[in-house]
Amino acid sequence: MSSSHWMASSPPPDPTAEQKPDPMPNPALQLSSLPPIFLSESHLDTCELHELEDNVIEAGGILSYDLKEAGIVLTKAERKRRIQLDLRDKKCYTEEVEIVKDTGASDVVSRNTTDHSNKKLKFSRSNESEENGKMNLDTHDVSTESDTEDGSNPTKRKHKTSAAKQDSNRAYFSNPYIKVLRLKWFFDSRKEGTILPIEPYLLYQGRRVEKPDNIKTPIKGSSFTAQTNTPRSILERARADADDNPSSPAQQRSSRKLGQIGGSKTSAPFQPTMHAKRAQLLHQTTSEHDSGQSSDLPEMPPWVQNEVKYACQRATPADPPNAEFIAQLDKIKLARLLTGDEIGVRAYSTSIAAIAAYPHKFSSAREIMHLPGCDAKIANLFVEFANYGKITEAEEGENNDELKVVKLFYNIWGVGATTARDYFKEKGWRDLDDVVEFGWSTLSRVQQIGVKYYDEFLLPIPRSEVEDIAAIIHKHAVKVSDQGMQSLVVGGYRRGKENCGDVDIVLSHPDEDKTLNMVTNVVASLEEQGWITHTLLITTKTSDRKQETLPLNSSSSHAHGGFDSLDKALVVWQNPKHDLDRTDTKEKNLNPHRRVDIIIAPWKTVGCAVMGWSGGTTFQRDLRRYVRQTYNYKFDSSGVRDRRTGAVVDVDGKAYTMEEAEKNVFGALGLDYREPWERCTG
Repeated sequence: MSSSHWMASSPPPDPTAEQKPDPMPNPALQLSSLPPIFLSESHLDTCELHELEDNVIEAGGILSYDLKEAGIVLTKAERKRRIQLDLRDKKCYTEEVEIVKDTGASDVVSRNTTDHSNKKLKFSRSNESEENGKMNLDTHDVSTESDTEDGSNPTKRKHKTSAAKQDSNRAYFSNPYIKVLRLKWFFDSRKEGTILPIEPYLLYQGRRVEKPDNIKTPIKGSSFTAQTNTPRSILERARADADDNPSSPAQQRSSRKLGQIGGSKTSAPFQPTMHAKRAQLLHQTTSEHDSGQSSDLPEMPPWVQNEVKYACQRATPADPPNAEFIAQLDKIKLARLLTGDEIGVRAYSTSIAAIAAYPHKFSSAREIMHLPGCDAKIANLFVEFANYGKITEAEEGENNDELKVVKLFYNIWGVGATTARDYFKEKGWRDLDDVVEFGWSTLSRVQQIGVKYYDEFLLPIPRSEVEDIAAIIHKHAVKVSDQGMQSLVVGGYRRGKENCGDVDIVLSHPDEDKTLNMVTNVVASLEEQGWITHTLLITTKTSDRKQETLPLNSSSSHAHGGFDSLDKALVVWQNPKHDLDRTDTKEKNLNPHRRVDIIIAPWKTVGCAVMGWSGGTTFQRDLRRYVRQTYNYKFDSSGVRDRRTGAVVDVDGKAYTMEEAEKNVFGALGLDYREPWERCTG
């Protein structure tokens, strides 16, 4: 694969300059003729979901965040039970419809209720369309019979698709039912450059119905007998945010259409709300009212004046002036995560990152209105905080009985928010004893380890212990390689945290032959001496592709925030040489198990790897978006690719240390270098 190259000291290429395409480029996938697409976050972390959204929009898909209007759902889930749960979790209740693609036959609906368990009801397409009254899905047929050669028909797009493929999909989309497809259908279609038949990928087809009266939460062997409160007020607040504010992230996303988002540098997922109508909602804080100085605002920092919207373009310290207010917003964000409000999580993440970068302690709520990603909603929350020292929504989320249990499960290593809600709502579990007694055999090995060492994994790791662990890993890496091996502790430690949740260390060597398949040798050496008690995952994705950058259109499941596909090992660590006879301390656990991630990066892209593992979540998300919008490149920790040609772009340049390579990446991408402790976006 060809690659372009420039030194870090040279200016980045003009993103508007004409690029030469590949000699035989794949035809561009166009999804604009299909019904609106909803992306299920089940088994997807936040970064993977963001990247997938961008890819669907890039392919012309109409992205919907409302299952009431979506015709297609893309998911990584495979089990029908999980799919139905995910739909119901989004307030989309369905009856399974037998998959019948013959448009001349009536669709068969199988009801799950007791009254109709032995009946099959038939619905004609015309009646069903009239009953739903949502949209005429016939307008989304992939037929191109009426298309002109110059593509002048605005409602049709011409696809290089065979008649058999068109007829196959038209047969399915001629009915109004929601169709859940394997995510692989999208990636395979993009690889082929055409819309593939959905039949081999179709997992579930359902007819939308009203919420059944008999949905109840099962309680299985729970010792938790008290009636728990549901997070009703939290969900109502989330819905109110979307319904009342036309500039809210939810409203912006639900209206994303082809050409509106993704094609322009100015189209940001979150924009500051500066309209006078919204400002009228603001109230004064007590101090503003008493002093009468609500109009005296400090000078805005340059990144605010210049409307810089990406977190990677500004410094975000670990101890911001408005840390107490941010702590309240963090509570709301966590509650939104635990209740499945992915859009709310992203909105609050953006607001928190902007507030954390603001260099002044807020004296007025109106300062907030100037910050990217912040609007009257956030400003009014500050008013409440300034007047009362807390925010009602934050306290409700923290004290809600149901969310306390969901959070308990969410803190199990290997359990995400969706699975945690499933444990509570579907399985009826209320504590870890329930998990062990009623579900142990259903857990993955990683989850079983997460339960076994639950309390130990929650213990903070002091910086001194992180350094001791890193030194031992480096020693064994040198042992299986040579003295030229370099290592760097990344993650929260590199951002300056006094206590870390785990240890992340990147290993590399200027001679790339030394890093090929090295991860297995390092782990074997550490296991031999007893430092590693459990090896949960070893992946050699980089070595398998000869340490080349991940191809542009590849899709994979990533272990670190969906951000990389490097060789790595996720292990459980314990000091085998610890003095277990010590009794001169009150600590309950003198030698806890720790979570350690060992990452191997080839030298030619080690700067990207270090950068990809060092920033906060929002910093990393905005970095990818900045690179996409500015250069039409794709960035992850395996390197940078040109989205137009797929060519690998050398942004690391010539470097003698990992830190130097990382600085080269900043410069090559037109970014001012930010120290790791200036990337604390959360």
